[in-house]
Amino acid sequence: MAPSGSYRVSAYTRAARNLEMPIMVVSNSEHSLVPEVANGITVDFSLPEQAYTDIISALETINVACVLATDDSCVELCGRVAEYLGLPQNSAAAALLTQRKDLGREALSRAGCNIPDYQVVKIVDQGEVPLSVEYPVVVKPLALAASRGVIRANDDTEFNAAVQRIDAILESTGQQGFARENLLVESYIDGQEYAVEGFIIDGKFSLLTIFDKPQPLTGPYFEETYYLTPTRLEPQQREALIGEITRCCEAYGLEHGPVHAEARLASSGPILLELAARTIGGQCGQLIEFSLQQKLEELIIQGMCGIAPQTDGEGESAGVLMIPITDSGILKRIEGLTEAQQTEYVRDIEIHINPGYELIPLPEGSSYLGFIFAQSPDFDQTYKALKVAHSKLSFVTQPKWELENLAV
Repeated sequence: MAPSGSYRVSAYTRAARNLEMPIMVVSNSEHSLVPEVANGITVDFSLPEQAYTDIISALETINVACVLATDDSCVELCGRVAEYLGLPQNSAAAALLTQRKDLGREALSRAGCNIPDYQVVKIVDQGEVPLSVEYPVVVKPLALAASRGVIRANDDTEFNAAVQRIDAILESTGQQGFARENLLVESYIDGQEYAVEGFIIDGKFSLLTIFDKPQPLTGPYFEETYYLTPTRLEPQQREALIGEITRCCEAYGLEHGPVHAEARLASSGPILLELAARTIGGQCGQLIEFSLQQKLEELIIQGMCGIAPQTDGEGESAGVLMIPITDSGILKRIEGLTEAQQTEYVRDIEIHINPGYELIPLPEGSSYLGFIFAQSPDFDQTYKALKVAHSKLSFVTQPKWELENLAV
C-alpha cells in the first residue's frame, strides 16, 4: 500500500521482481498502474472504511503472502487488511500509537520507558493554561511527520509564536479532530541523535543498522541532514540504545514488521523521539545496500513473510545528506552539480525538485531538495565527502510573486 507520489513504490517493485514475487499495488493515484509492472487498484485513503472494503473485495481470489505499507499514512489500514487475511501484523491500536505522538508518549509512560516531561496543550487555550514543562521546550503537531511543524521555544514569547505558526501549518494540511486542535509540548532533550533501523518477527526485534546524525540538532527547527553508518557508538552505548528501542516497541505493542526509530542519548540514557512501523523514509534506504550489501526492500519483503533478516556484519562507511531547503522562493537553476558529483567517494546525487517549483523551508515545508550519497573506507571520509559535495552546489532562487487585489 502506497500513497501517490511515494518514493518507495519503484524500489519495492524492483525488490519483489528480484525475489520473483508478484505484487499488487494499492494506491490513491488517479492513474492506473502498468500491468507489465504490477497489478493494482485505486482507493481513497481518506475514506478508510471504503478503502478497506475495496481492498478485501479485490483480494478474494488472490493468495497473499504479506501486506506491506510503504508510508505512515497506510500503516493502520495495512494492519487491518493483514488481520482479515490472518497474516502476521501489528494491531490497529499499535499502529495508531506510531501515528499519534501524544498517545505514543502515554504508552511509553505506562511502560516505564525513559521519556521527557510532556504536556498536551489545546491550541485555543494558548496563553491561558500554564505550562507544566520547563523551558526550553519543543512544540510538536500530534500527527505530522518528517520534523514538519516541530519548533523549539525558549520562553513564553517564542512558545506563543510557535503555537500560532503550527496552527497555520495544521490548517494548511487539512488536519481534523483532536490532532488539529491540540499540540504536544516536550522538554528539550540535549544529546546526540541517532536513527535505528530494525525488524520485528513474532515480537522479537532484530537490528539492521544504526545511523549516526553527526550534525547537532538544537533547533529552533529540526531538519534531518546527515545520516552515516556504521555507528561510532561504543558497544555499551549501542546496547543501551537497542535495549531502549526494544522496550519502546514492546510498549507500543508492535509485533511484526519494519521499525524506524529516532532517539537521543541524554545524560539519563537513550530517549525515544519517534517510532514508526515502517522503514527509513525517502531514498535513504539505499544506505542499507551500500553498507550491508543487501537491498533494504528485499530484506523487508522477506521479513514480512517471516524470514528473519540475515546481516553478515557491516561493510564500508556509507552516508547520505538530505539536502536541506534553506531559502524560500522559486527554484531557477542548480549550479555546480557536475563538480559536486565528481567529489571523491560520492556515489550519487539525486535532485528531487525541478526548476520552476517552489521551495518551502521547515517548519512549513515537508520535502528535501534531494540527496547526496557517499561511501568510503571510514566514517570521517564519508562525512567529509558529503560536506564537500554540498558546498559545491548552489541553488538559485527568485521570489514568489503573489498578485493581490488585482484590478481589472
